[in-house]
Amino acid sequence: MSVEIVKQLRKIAITKQVNFLLGSGTSVPAIPLMGAFRDGNDKSANEQLFERVQKVSKKLLIKNKCELAEKDVYTVLENYQKFIESIVSILNLSNSRQTPKNVNVFTTNYDLYIERATDQILKKYKLVFNDGATGYFDRYLDSSNFNRTVSYKGLNDNYINEIPSITLIKPHGSINWKKQDQNIVIKNEVVEESIIVKPDGYEASTTFENNHFHEMLRIFQMELDKPQSVLFVIGFSFQDKHIAKMVKRAVQNPELIVYVFGFTDSDRQTYLDNLNFENERPNFRILTPKDFDEAYINKHSENTNDEKWFSFTLSNLTNILNGIKLEESKDDNA
Repeated sequence: MSVEIVKQLRKIAITKQVNFLLGSGTSVPAIPLMGAFRDGNDKSANEQLFERVQKVSKKLLIKNKCELAEKDVYTVLENYQKFIESIVSILNLSNSRQTPKNVNVFTTNYDLYIERATDQILKKYKLVFNDGATGYFDRYLDSSNFNRTVSYKGLNDNYINEIPSITLIKPHGSINWKKQDQNIVIKNEVVEESIIVKPDGYEASTTFENNHFHEMLRIFQMELDKPQSVLFVIGFSFQDKHIAKMVKRAVQNPELIVYVFGFTDSDRQTYLDNLNFENERPNFRILTPKDFDEAYINKHSENTNDEKWFSFTLSNLTNILNGIKLEESKDDNA
C-alpha cells in the first residue's frame, strides 16, 4: 500500500497545481510548538515563543551558515533547503502547457526559514522567488504581485520558456515585516514591532481585522478553488479555526485534492476533530506513519522500555518528492 501511495503522491505533485501549507511543526525543534512554553519569569508563553522566533531568525540572517552553532537551527535549515530543492525538481518536471510552473507555499510560521533556505537554493538553480514584494530599496508587500509569471525569451525571440517560480504567502505575517504609513515593508532583518499574528487564541479576529492578512487568506482560498489544485499540509493541526474553515469549504470543490501529513498516527483523529469531520473524504486524505513503509518514516525508541514509535516530518515528505521520475507522471493505462 505504501508503494501505491508514494507513487500517487509523486504523480500528483508534477501533474497538478501544487500548494503547500506549512505549520509550526515544520520548524521544530529549532522553534518548539506553542505548547512547549509556559507562563513564567514575568513573561507569557506567547512572549517566550516570540523571542525564540526572533533569536532563531537573527541566526538565520548570518551569511555563513557554518556559524549557525546551534545544531537544531542548522538541522532545520538543512531540512527546509532540501524541501525547497524538491520543489525545484517538481517544477522542472512539470509541463507548463498543462500546469503553471509555480508552486505556492503558504505558511503560518513567521520565522525566516523559507526565505533563508530559498536564498541558498537560488545560488544553484534558475528560479523566481516571489514573496509579494515590489520596490528596490524599499520593498513593499503588495498582494497583486502574487499572480505573476516570468519567462525567459530567446535572444532572437525564437522561444519563450516559463521560469519555475515559488510564491511565498505568509497569512500570519513575518518577523521581518514592518508597518510604514499604511503599507508593509519587507526588510532584510528582524524588526522590532513586526507585523505578525500571535498564537494567542484570537488569530481569526486578528487576521480579519488586518487588510494585509485578510488579503493573504483570500489568495489561499482562490488558489484552492482553482481546477486541478492539490494542497499538501504538514506541521499544521488545524487549530487555527479560520484556516480550518477555509480548508473545509475548499474540499467542497471535488477537483481539489488535499493530503494532510500527521506527525504521529494519533494525529489523524486530532485533525478530524479540529475540522469537525467524522471521516476522511475522497478528496481529503490524512496520511500518518502507519501509511508508509519504514523507508519513508522516522523510527524512535524510548529509553525506558525500548518501545518503538514512528513519526512523519518535512524530511520524509521531501524524500518522497525527491524520488519523482517523469515516467511516474504518465498514466499507467496509457
